[in-house]
Amino acid sequence: MKIAKLIAWLGLLGMTAVLLNGFINGNFGADGAALLANPWGVVSLVDLYAGFALFSIWIAFRERSFVAIIIWVILMIVLGFFTGSLYVLINLYRSKGDWLEFFLGWRKESLIAAKR
Repeated sequence: MKIAKLIAWLGLLGMTAVLLNGFINGNFGADGAALLANPWGVVSLVDLYAGFALFSIWIAFRERSFVAIIIWVILMIVLGFFTGSLYVLINLYRSKGDWLEFFLGWRKESLIAAKR
């Protein structure tokens, strides 16, 4: 779990740096238009949002609160894998070394009991 935490921390720090750079030095309208004008830019965006959707399915599966699900998914759409890294990091610490708890969240006990 230490390696997973290290990767999540690196993702969080890296995404923080590039988001700050984008907000400070970028022009969202002009840069977004240039990205959408490039076929590989479109591929990258579709790939990115497919990843957001798949990651959000996991969030929705493991979270109990509908409000928490909505907040995390909106943050995922707006801030991308900064949010993903933060979500993973928080839940790695909450799970206290239990991988099933990490992946399954509140559903862990009921899923284990259903397998018996």
